Amino acid sequence: MDIYSNRSTFKLVIIIFALLIGGISVVYTNSMVSKLAEREKKLIDLAAKGYKEIAGMEFTSSQGFLFREIIAANNSIPVILTDGQGTILSYRNFDVPEGMDTKNTDAFFKKQLEEMRAEYKPIPIEIAGLKQFIYYKNSTLIRQLKFYPYLQLAVIGLFILMGYLAFSLSRNAEQNRVWVGLAKETAHQLGTPISSLLAWAEYLRTKPEIMNEGIVDEMDKDIQRLLMITARFSSIGSEQKTELIDLVEVVETAVSYLRSRVSQKVNITVSVKQDVGEEVLAYINRPLFDWVIENICKNAVDAMAGAGKLDIEITELPEGNVQMDITDTGKGIPKNQFKRVFEPGFTTKKRGWGLGLTLARRIIEQYHKGKIFVKWSEPGKGTTFRIMLRN
Repeated sequence: MDIYSNRSTFKLVIIIFALLIGGISVVYTNSMVSKLAEREKKLIDLAAKGYKEIAGMEFTSSQGFLFREIIAANNSIPVILTDGQGTILSYRNFDVPEGMDTKNTDAFFKKQLEEMRAEYKPIPIEIAGLKQFIYYKNSTLIRQLKFYPYLQLAVIGLFILMGYLAFSLSRNAEQNRVWVGLAKETAHQLGTPISSLLAWAEYLRTKPEIMNEGIVDEMDKDIQRLLMITARFSSIGSEQKTELIDLVEVVETAVSYLRSRVSQKVNITVSVKQDVGEEVLAYINRPLFDWVIENICKNAVDAMAGAGKLDIEITELPEGNVQMDITDTGKGIPKNQFKRVFEPGFTTKKRGWGLGLTLARRIIEQYHKGKIFVKWSEPGKGTTFRIMLRN
């Protein structure tokens, strides 16, 4: 199975697995806490019976054993003994803050007593005809254990998040190195045939019969195009500067080159929406931005099967940014694939590597600090890509 293509499914499986582990941990811990709480209740019942047994009786060795092993042995469960009117007679296993005066101490134990009443029913005992009550609550250990699974889940979640972030950063860094290496190697490989073509162009200029037909001029245009493509690949991975230039002129130049190299049945138009003048200034790197226009327009021509309409509309927004919509009348994109079209390897063509739109997004977002996304698309009707730039 292709993990990259099905990574959403894998993420869902991992999340479900993590939730399952967390759920089992919570259920198991709560079960253990319930058993411990039941055990503590039995210990308190036993202590109450022992207290009732030895109260008011002459002290013997067996009673001493009963006191030491059952009543005094309780050093963890908080207990308060009251009379029938609720007056506190004694208490055990409380951490009373140091330096507390009598008034605050009384208030402290009244609050503890209210908490005990809310947590468990008191155990009634009768000694010498007087009714008394033993109040208790869960020990510190049990209270801590109740929160343990949630703390455990939080720690596991934190480690998973840190691992995911580290993996993502590592993967992105590796992808960047692959992109840069591939681009620079491509530029290097293009260098030799371009040099050969330049030599052939110079040779053909010495042939008047060929020069008169304008063949060399057209050949020169393609050689210059190849030189620009080589420069584009060489610039990937390097720091690129942008300059404030006329976006309309850049787009018109790129489109004029494409018009003579795509089907004549494709009508490409460029329009500008603004109040004053024809210039729309934006900070761009011209060679790289040409690449974006080329990739999107070529994809649009392929989507229209060589026949249709391609509109490029440039708008200068009031807040100072520039917006460019590229709309075709092609086969469209399903809504669930709006984001996937920018992923490496995603393509609907029988041939191709699916890197054009990925490169376009990297150029717009990383080098131009802009945005590119699918604004609208409907199967059978067409697609609109929107590019946002700063000016």
